[in-house]
Amino acid sequence: MEYVAGTRANKGQTSYTRAEALDLFAPPPPKRRCPSSISRRSLQPVFIETLELAGESGVAFNGVLCGRATWKDGIAIYAKQGADASASARDHRCRKHPERQQGLEAASPWTLKVNP
Repeated sequence: MEYVAGTRANKGQTSYTRAEALDLFAPPPPKRRCPSSISRRSLQPVFIETLELAGESGVAFNGVLCGRATWKDGIAIYAKQGADASASARDHRCRKHPERQQGLEAASPWTLKVNP
């Protein structure tokens, strides 16, 4: 996303136009019958923009995988403030954060692919 012209994550240097990026997100052939997800390997704002671009391109993703980018900030909190502070921060970030559903508007139920 940092190298896609016109994205919020772009810092000036571009490798792709927005149209080229949309083509790279092109949906798979319609016969694909297995669920698909988008992996989160970036910070929240960039990840959300990636989901928005995927949705704009027509990708029928069924969910997202959120690993280290979601929990890595909690390690420092745990080390400095303990388990209770870490759990509280996690709850705010993962369960109560208002942006947790942002970007998922284009996601579709996985059952549409396995039970058409």
